[in-house]
Amino acid sequence: MPDSVFKTVYLIGLVVGSVARKWYARPNKRQDVADNRRSWPDMLLVALGAAGIFILPLLCAVTDRLDFADYPLPAWAGWCGAGVFAAALWLLWRSHVDLGRNWSPIPQVRKDHSLVTQGVYRRIRHPMYAAHWLWALAQALLLDNWLAGPAMLVTFAPLYLVRVPREERMMLDHFGEEYRAYMSRTGRIIPRLW
Repeated sequence: MPDSVFKTVYLIGLVVGSVARKWYARPNKRQDVADNRRSWPDMLLVALGAAGIFILPLLCAVTDRLDFADYPLPAWAGWCGAGVFAAALWLLWRSHVDLGRNWSPIPQVRKDHSLVTQGVYRRIRHPMYAAHWLWALAQALLLDNWLAGPAMLVTFAPLYLVRVPREERMMLDHFGEEYRAYMSRTGRIIPRLW
């Protein structure tokens, strides 16, 4: 199976995921913010993540500039990557739907913010981050290139490690014991099923 098929799968998924994020960001721009925890390290880490999710994969998929770092992957790895990518995109979409107007691309709480505990949030507190971890794994399986393939794994990890504890602190500050109880019955990025 030519790797161009899996590069095409990646490009289609990238477009679908990007359109979904933009679509759900649209109605949230006009809401009043009660607590904004955006910081310059956060913005720097988001920019670094963009290199791993957009720049290097696009260079790999649509140019020959990164061909020197290509390596062979078996076809089954690409098909597994396609399946993982589909799961990631579904989870990303479902997370946005379940959060509705509570979603924000930056760490903030809106004045009319509610704690969402239904849908995919019933068993997992950060399904969007879980979706991005799945996306990163899919990228490594779809793009057989030492630079572009693992780029999202490398660039997303610092954002996740810095942002999630800060977001959970913000939610504890805003929702208190309600959020603490929610934490006790859910997994952070792996669903708690028991």
